[in-house]
Amino acid sequence: MIKAKDIMTKDVVTIRGSATVAEAVAVMKQKNLRALIVERRNDHDPYGIVSETDIIYKVAAYGHDPKQMRVYEIMTKPCIIVNPELGVEYVARLFANTRLRRAPVIEGKLLGIISVSDILKKSDFVEKPKRIYLEDEVEAAREEARAICEAKGATSPECAAAWDAVEELQAEAADQRSVKQEKSSMQQYCADNPDAAECRIYED
Repeated sequence: MIKAKDIMTKDVVTIRGSATVAEAVAVMKQKNLRALIVERRNDHDPYGIVSETDIIYKVAAYGHDPKQMRVYEIMTKPCIIVNPELGVEYVARLFANTRLRRAPVIEGKLLGIISVSDILKKSDFVEKPKRIYLEDEVEAAREEARAICEAKGATSPECAAAWDAVEELQAEAADQRSVKQEKSSMQQYCADNPDAAECRIYED
């Protein structure tokens, strides 16, 4: 299974939260990037992210002066993060459910950044599509809930709703496990065909 760490971009460009939006735009233009990771102030501070849409929607659209506004005023912080061991299909599900296009890949420290373009260009979902089964959906929903709670806060309505969704999936999975066939396929076959040789070999 291809994981986030296999297709992420490792050369991540960061910027200080105190930098001006104009400085962020200059870096984006120079490096041909659509987003920058905002550096932490200390080891316990979460990472942030500032994207081109943040700049257009929050600065240009209102006529604010990008030379006066600071990155910390428009960034998303804390941002949803991706575990490097997360399978690409789960990353895609996370992006779909949160309407994200990119996220930093973090395990203790910043390892890289993964985007929808990485999934499209570097993963093998075309050659080897992987269906997410219900048990897998539960795990994907857990990962999503953790990410949402980290980004929105443990007491936020979004966090509560995310864990409610996990519980619903867990309940559905439990129901599926409890609804077992009364007879196996072989047992049903033997019930319908008691004289079959395949059935007699199981008789004492």
